[in-house]
Amino acid sequence: MNKYESVVIINPGLEENGIKSLIQKITDLINSDGKVENVEEMGKRKLAYEIKKQKEGYYVVVNFEANPALIAELERIYRITDTILKFIVVKKD
Repeated sequence: MNKYESVVIINPGLEENGIKSLIQKITDLINSDGKVENVEEMGKRKLAYEIKKQKEGYYVVVNFEANPALIAELERIYRITDTILKFIVVKKD
């Protein structure tokens, strides 16, 4: 299993319960074939440029261990989730 870091920018218009359930959905998906080490909610931050007509975003950083096959599924889920504005998954050394 490799170590990864994922940064997700969530639509800030989403209610607090919606944000919590989305983070729970992400961690459950990772835990199905890996292990979440740390979830850091950085809160609302101003974006450098507008994304989907939003000037702010709710940032979440997830550090985890997983098999490489899980990353493709995780990115697929990120892409089809409307409330996620942007994401990136990086392999750590």
